[in-house]
Amino acid sequence: MTKSEHIYGLHTVLSVLRNTPERVLGLWVDRDRRDGRIREIVSLADELGLAVHRCDARDLDRRCPEAAHQGVAAAVAGKGGAAMGENELLDLLGSLSSPPLLLVLDGVTDPHNLGACLRTADAAGVTAVVVPKDRAAGLTPVARKVASGAAETVPFVQVTNLARTLERLKEEGLWIIGTAGEADTGLFDADFTGPVALVLGAEGEGMRRLTGERCDLLVRIPMRGTVESLNVSVASGVCLYEALRQRRG
Repeated sequence: MTKSEHIYGLHTVLSVLRNTPERVLGLWVDRDRRDGRIREIVSLADELGLAVHRCDARDLDRRCPEAAHQGVAAAVAGKGGAAMGENELLDLLGSLSSPPLLLVLDGVTDPHNLGACLRTADAAGVTAVVVPKDRAAGLTPVARKVASGAAETVPFVQVTNLARTLERLKEEGLWIIGTAGEADTGLFDADFTGPVALVLGAEGEGMRRLTGERCDLLVRIPMRGTVESLNVSVASGVCLYEALRQRRG
């Protein structure tokens, strides 16, 4: 039997229909919603030959309990999403014609933060997002919803041993740059123009010791106010856009 899960939200469902329509097993739409985005989803489903089940909002509430479904939900094949592994990541890196930019998240357990990081990673043109399998958020429906479609476009990699993966990335020529509040080097003084893996830890705890030891360079984000740290999704946006600024040529 094919494993499935429900996803929800306008951006998320539309992204799946555009990028991986073969995964869609069923589509439910609030019969009382007639706005432009709903019409776009229904029209695309019709083009793909997918049946659209019109239902009331209470039925969607039952399918997606305690979720802001925005009037649309879909059942998709592949429980938990199709994350890549370490070997697939290395294959991906070997196929590139330009220097990769990876976002590595160590110990980020909140699916809202993961989804926000995926959305920023998509906007900044990140090659892939890498996380450990254990004690870290995965591609849950909540993470997909917050990612607003980016979970379907940014390669997502889960690895068993993050420290070992970082060592293999170094062997592939990547420069590992981690973030730490106590670092001597400022973010704007680091070189992001080559093959880079940017590593961020969980808010509060930061990177684990073994992860930090694998970094070639630690950088700090300039802080001019009274707060001591930034949310990990905000910090990833600051760092990734500095990398994008340097790499824009």
